[in-house]
Amino acid sequence: MDINLGVLVVFVLIVGFLYRLLTKNNGYFHDKPIPSMAVTPFLGSTGPLMLRKYTFGDFVEHIYNKYPNAKVFGLFDTINPIFVVRDPELIKKITIKDFDHFIDHRPVFGNGENDSPYVLFGKTLFAMTGQKWRDMRATLSPAFTGSKMRQMFELVIECCESVTEFQLKHKSRSVELNDLFKRFSTDVIASCAFGVRLDSFRDPDNDFYKNGKQMMRFERLSVTLRIFANQFFPTLTGKLGIDVIDREHNRYFSALIMNAIQERTAKGIVRTDMINLLLQARAGLLKHQHEKELAAEGFATVRESELGKANSAFNMTDTEMIAQAFVFFLAGFETVSSTLMLMTHDLVVHQDVQQKLVEEILETEDTLAGKKLNYETLQKMQYMDMVVSESLRMRPAAVLLDRVCVRDYVLDDGHGLKFTMDSGTAVWIPTQGIHMDPKFYPNPERFDPERFSPENRKSIDPLTYLPFGVGPRNCIGSRFALMEIKAILYYLLLNFKIARNEQTPVPLKLRKGFTTISAEGEVFVDLVKRQQ
Repeated sequence: MDINLGVLVVFVLIVGFLYRLLTKNNGYFHDKPIPSMAVTPFLGSTGPLMLRKYTFGDFVEHIYNKYPNAKVFGLFDTINPIFVVRDPELIKKITIKDFDHFIDHRPVFGNGENDSPYVLFGKTLFAMTGQKWRDMRATLSPAFTGSKMRQMFELVIECCESVTEFQLKHKSRSVELNDLFKRFSTDVIASCAFGVRLDSFRDPDNDFYKNGKQMMRFERLSVTLRIFANQFFPTLTGKLGIDVIDREHNRYFSALIMNAIQERTAKGIVRTDMINLLLQARAGLLKHQHEKELAAEGFATVRESELGKANSAFNMTDTEMIAQAFVFFLAGFETVSSTLMLMTHDLVVHQDVQQKLVEEILETEDTLAGKKLNYETLQKMQYMDMVVSESLRMRPAAVLLDRVCVRDYVLDDGHGLKFTMDSGTAVWIPTQGIHMDPKFYPNPERFDPERFSPENRKSIDPLTYLPFGVGPRNCIGSRFALMEIKAILYYLLLNFKIARNEQTPVPLKLRKGFTTISAEGEVFVDLVKRQQ
């Protein structure tokens, strides 16, 4: 009996400790002059999302609309208090004017502090913090300018031509969009970031594609548990070397990059890709030079801040350099391929938009007079940019932005709202909610590229259009992503009419839960060859 009683006492104490741990911050927002969402132990305010009742984008839109008159409100992501900022002027304060108070993202698997060569995600630019992030951003920024994109454009075009030729010879005109664009993105990333020539259509079971596909299955239980562990014990997960990516995949991609670096160094090989740019950056050979930005570079393209343009030499270790190439895969494989799937589905459903875009493509082909498409010509395509911009508005890949308050900050809107954000608390900026707010975009559920015509885009507040983030911590790869997206759409529509068939899901159902934006199932369409 005494033993049983002792076990019971220990059990009660453990339960009590866990309950205290899970609820100790529940009253955090009570002394703040803002509304806050209800809290469930362990799940916080995000329970409906974790229980897969919403897609990530729909959840962000749901919470955004919950307090339509609030500039800021509070919620809990598990046990962590989050300030959700809805007001464009306050977003500007946090991401631009007072950026030094909000320089970091939320802790991500050690933020580069762990020395293990198998912990890569925490060493990426996205995960770095403080001065280390500043130095790395300034070092890498010259690698992502328009002039560097022009140099890599030929590699992207090779991949576009390859997939187009394959589909032209393919007997069946029905294709599954997720598979099509993941294979295309794999070939682009392999070529531009890893220096490896692939053909994932003619060699569908190549190791690069298989490893990438397995690695990106973030819905696996093991990955979910690691993410939860990082939510509750970020310092511990960092010190233990726990990464969101499996070690076997880290090893595979690390070996690819190191082998490419060693071969180039030994043989003096120069190739206009990301590895070459990273080698130049590490050697301090890349400097931010003033270059004239194309006026027609694209509405969604984010501009580099002065912080990013500062000349800085970051002494990158081999692992840190691998991590920067590695993040290209993480961003390109899932984010770009899903974005392309969504845009193509938009064009299938809205055949009038597709036809208008095809007409612009044919006109562009005439001006090229038999020459290959080039970077400058692609950037000048107005309707292409309008279509891409509208699709990114309706379903941005990053449905919210996050920042961490790195030291106490008094938020003051100048109109009576004033309170202190404590150091260590996080901020969410609900991109999906803002993009779907009729106050900023009338009839937001309608797919209407005309919102982004040269005349109409002048009236859009830049702080209400955030597909690639905002401020000094915006997406460094926006130019590359847009170049890749527009190039493959150009080649596909030049050669095919994209039409729905009996297997095309309309409306499109997206995957629910705390996951990247993607379709619930397969998305088949027909590629109908155009008469040449």
